Amino acid sequence: MGKKWMGTGAFLMAVAIVLGALGAHALEKQISANLLESYKTGVLYHLFHALALIVIGILNRIENNTKYSLSGWLFAVGIFCFSGSIYALSTREISGLDVSFLGPVTPLGGLLFIAGWIVLGIKALRNQ
Repeated sequence: MGKKWMGTGAFLMAVAIVLGALGAHALEKQISANLLESYKTGVLYHLFHALALIVIGILNRIENNTKYSLSGWLFAVGIFCFSGSIYALSTREISGLDVSFLGPVTPLGGLLFIAGWIVLGIKALRNQ
């Protein structure tokens, strides 16, 4: 499972960098400064948690088990909920899509991130 988390994290890092470049170059003049800041927050959290997935993969390989995988799942789903909803909400004016239903998904993604870090800390401290 370690290789899968490392690969998933690397892929999600690449996606985050592409989306960050899109925000910096294409969206800068298309959306308000406030929405662009929200978009950048989505990219930042996306990057951090994609990197965390790579770390999860490394930890699983070092310890030759999958005890950190729950954190990986929480981080991965958190990226889609938190960052994904921010991307959609920030660009809804130019996409023309009514994605207002995604508003509550953003804090859910944040809770998944928090849960992932708590689970990671507990698993790291336990002697299993």
